[in-house]
Amino acid sequence: MTRPVHLNGRLVPPEEARVSVLDRGFLFGDGVYEVVPVYGGRPFRLEAHLERLARSLAAVGIPDPHDRAGWTALVGELLAAGPPGEDLGLYIQVTRGAAETRDHVPPADLEPTVVAMASPIPPRPPELAARGIAAVRLADLRWSRCDIKAVTLLANVLARREAAQRGAAEAILVRDGLVTEGAASNVFAVLDGTVVTPPKGPHILPGITRDVVLELARAEGLAAREAALPAGALDRAEEIWISSSTRELVPVTRLDGRPVGEGRPGPLWRRLDAAYQALKARHRAGA
Repeated sequence: MTRPVHLNGRLVPPEEARVSVLDRGFLFGDGVYEVVPVYGGRPFRLEAHLERLARSLAAVGIPDPHDRAGWTALVGELLAAGPPGEDLGLYIQVTRGAAETRDHVPPADLEPTVVAMASPIPPRPPELAARGIAAVRLADLRWSRCDIKAVTLLANVLARREAAQRGAAEAILVRDGLVTEGAASNVFAVLDGTVVTPPKGPHILPGITRDVVLELARAEGLAAREAALPAGALDRAEEIWISSSTRELVPVTRLDGRPVGEGRPGPLWRRLDAAYQALKARHRAGA
């Protein structure tokens, strides 16, 4: 069964979900988005994701088309339109809307375009837990407001493309000698037994999964802190991880062609991954 798309208040088949070529999201990347994981048909940390969506909309001056209850109802309607109990990635996008002409200055009375759709989260490959992934360090060439979850992702796309060309699954971005985040993830390093992740600020996205990982680390009694992470510190890290809403917590076992630690997923990753999977199981059960 193909899930419908929620477009401007209507559920429509994907092939009928059409947006004007004059939509500012298409012409300028003038919009924001959010990705919510859904486990067993239940949105995970929905409130936190909707709060981040509201912050992004406010930051770029797009009127929020729904209050919190309205967004929750929209999500519920979209999920109810497909098979129950699935694990999904729920994508929400809001653009400033479609104007009559292409102009950098937007008209004041535009109606935002709202799109939401859900697709299955593929099962994690078994080899990931055994081997981890490769990553490369690249210069962070993005703009200075990466805390806004904007749809303008060309720099991220180019970074992931270069990483793939170099045989890696992710690019770890570096600005002024400091790690910011991955091209599509947040970054963690284990240094002398302490879990370290760059602090929130304009150069990183305040990841919901990132916050969950920090919560779980502290609940497990691990030393964890938010602090500046020099790019060179990754060379001596015992473990490196990346996190995102749909990939969860992923071990990086090769960086720039060299092994991280012992070159396989480390014990702290295994401990936190087990805690994350247990949290998901409780969420599926409605806890």
